[in-house]
Amino acid sequence: MLLIALIALPLVAAGSALLLSDHRWRSALLPITGALHMGLALFLFIRPEAPLAPLWLDLDPLSTLVLLVTGGLFFACALYALPYLRMRREWGNRLMVAGQLAFLSAVSLAVAARHLGLMWFAVEASTFISAPMIYFFRNPLSLEATWKYLINSAVSVALAMLGILFIAYARLSGEGHTDLHLAHLLEHGTQLDDSWLKAGFAFYTVGFATKMGLAPVHMWKPDAYGEAPGLVGALMSGALAAVAFLALLRGVQIMDVAGQAELARAILVGFGLISIVIGAISMVRQPDIKRLLAYSSVKHMGILVLGVGIGGLAAYGAMLHLVCNAFAKSAAFLLSGNLQRSYGSKQLPDIQGALTHVPASGNLYLISFLALTGTPPFGLFISELLVFIGALQRHYIPAAVILLLSLGVAFVGFLQAVTRATTGQAPDARPAFRDHWLLVLPPALLLLLTLLLGITTPPPIAALLADAAALFEVLP
Repeated sequence: MLLIALIALPLVAAGSALLLSDHRWRSALLPITGALHMGLALFLFIRPEAPLAPLWLDLDPLSTLVLLVTGGLFFACALYALPYLRMRREWGNRLMVAGQLAFLSAVSLAVAARHLGLMWFAVEASTFISAPMIYFFRNPLSLEATWKYLINSAVSVALAMLGILFIAYARLSGEGHTDLHLAHLLEHGTQLDDSWLKAGFAFYTVGFATKMGLAPVHMWKPDAYGEAPGLVGALMSGALAAVAFLALLRGVQIMDVAGQAELARAILVGFGLISIVIGAISMVRQPDIKRLLAYSSVKHMGILVLGVGIGGLAAYGAMLHLVCNAFAKSAAFLLSGNLQRSYGSKQLPDIQGALTHVPASGNLYLISFLALTGTPPFGLFISELLVFIGALQRHYIPAAVILLLSLGVAFVGFLQAVTRATTGQAPDARPAFRDHWLLVLPPALLLLLTLLLGITTPPPIAALLADAAALFEVLP
């Protein structure tokens, strides 16, 4: 019943947000619901409950990990939203608050779903719910970004559904009946028809790779992340990307038990390397601070699938990378929103001297650069090191070299942007914006968590990461 409450709670709160007339009470629903949702997620982590018959909803180590990440991230963003929506009162908050709460409900359903069709529905629902939030500023650029996002989402919807239909037919051909419950697919994976399964996995992977923003199907991401409010960019880069990654890995699990692990891992390694290279190169001389983070996200999504594709120690590194990237990237988006409001622009030629003009946001933005580029002792340094060592252990030498070189290129590209934004003399004409403690506390907490995970991993979290990675090492 707690899983149902986890999904229903934000959905009921979203309906309440549409009915409430008071601006402040609508905004207050975000942290209240976020705190209750995070409490339920932690309780389920400590005391898991039995799956809901007939295996529609359940949590395994991977989904538990994603649930904790999305729950903690949403709560941090909810705290940030209180002063943010108050400052943007002229835009209204009814749709934004209701959209964020409905987004949390859809994400929770996607995480807990143990049926491919239900999971597909929830992932697509979270995608389309987030589209109106991209258009929050209601200007031509945000409208263009929203339409690009919707068009790409429609394509990914079709591809992912086609892949699921092929997987269903693979079971029909192999056993004479269809069943898309994940537990049954994993139990009877050896009986699936290989030809239909391979075709299904190809479409399935491209569909959810588009959701993640993996190259070369990433072109929506710079526009959507670049024009969305920093608050929305944080949710999309952290929560939505994590859920799409989880959905993609469900297909990998099926391929593993069906004896097609080698093909699945080769596809993941290919997507990962292409994303890492394109993301890193695109960061160099990027003048838009939000598009810079979007290309950084492409690179980090590549590291995730590369780690799982390699397996072993690299898969463990990918699980740690999932957590640390979600927190650090979301913090950077929140801080980039602070800089955009402070300077009235998100273009680097207009942003200078942030360390003196908005010292809290400026210093934290500098710290987020260190975290996202894998500077020790932040968690991303450990996760990227584990993926690199794992690649060497399993003799993926070219992949390890490409990863190392791309990380260096990304560091240089990010360093150019951060140095320009934080140092120098701020322009004289700029909006009267100053740091607010609730606008800097959430990103500061997210960066602190990333730092702590780099210094030490608590035993329960380490065990959860190991169990999640082990899901991709169980081969027939």
